[in-house]
Amino acid sequence: MTTGTSNSVANTGGPTGLSVAFAGPHAWCNEKMLLSADLADGIPLSEFFASGAFDQALSTYAATFEGSDRRAVASMWSLFYLSSLTIPYVVAWALERQVLPVAFDEMTVALSADGLPRALGVAAPGDWSDEDGQEIFSALQPLMDEHLVRVIGHLKTVGGISPKLAWNNAAVYIDYALRSAGTEPLSDQADAMTSARLMPNGTPNPFFDCLRHEEEDGARVCRRKICCLRYLLPGIPSCGSLCALPSQRNQ
Repeated sequence: MTTGTSNSVANTGGPTGLSVAFAGPHAWCNEKMLLSADLADGIPLSEFFASGAFDQALSTYAATFEGSDRRAVASMWSLFYLSSLTIPYVVAWALERQVLPVAFDEMTVALSADGLPRALGVAAPGDWSDEDGQEIFSALQPLMDEHLVRVIGHLKTVGGISPKLAWNNAAVYIDYALRSAGTEPLSDQADAMTSARLMPNGTPNPFFDCLRHEEEDGARVCRRKICCLRYLLPGIPSCGSLCALPSQRNQ
C-alpha cells in the first residue's frame, strides 16, 4: 500500500473528483462520494447516528409512506446509504486500486429534504495499492471492519432491521460494482465474496449466501437471500428478478 497524493486526482484548488475511476458510466459516483471539505452541509457520521438525527431522518422519510412498517423504511433508507458508500469504494479499488478512507468516525453525510442520504464525505482521497491480484476480502476489509459493522449496528438499534438484512443490502451493491466496473468484470471475486463461509481470519463471513445466481428462462439472474421489504412501501417498484420473494418479482 502506498500512501500520499496520487496523480490520479487533480489538485486545482476547487472541488475535485475523488478518483479518475469516477468517469463514464461511473461518473455519478462524483455526486455520491466527495471530499468532506466539498460537502458543505455534511454532518459527521458519529454525530448523525448518535444525536437522534438518524431517527429524525427515518421519520422524515417515513412520512412519505403514511405509517408504513418502520423496518421497511429503514431498509429502503439503507439502500440509498449503502449504494453511495459501497459502489464508489469498489469502483475506485477495481479500476485504480485506490482505497478510499471510509472509516466511520472520519466521514460525513448530507441529507436530502426527504431525509434520504444525498452524499457521503471522506477526509482525503486515500491510498493506492500496488497489489494487482488483491484478494477480495483484503480489499473489502477497511469497508467492512471500519464502516459497515458500525452503520449496521445503528440500522438495527434505530431502524429495527436485522444485521442479516443489512449485510444482504450491502452485498447487492458490492456484487453489482464488482461485475460492472472495468472491461473485465470481477465475477470470480464477486462469487468468492458470497460463497465463502468464513473470512480469511476464520470469522463468519456476513456476505455468505447473500446472493445466488440462478438460470431462469435461459438467462443467469442474481437473487437475494433476504427480502429488502420494499414491497411494504406504497409506490416503490419491485426489484424484479433480484427479489427473494417469488410473489413480488413481477410486481
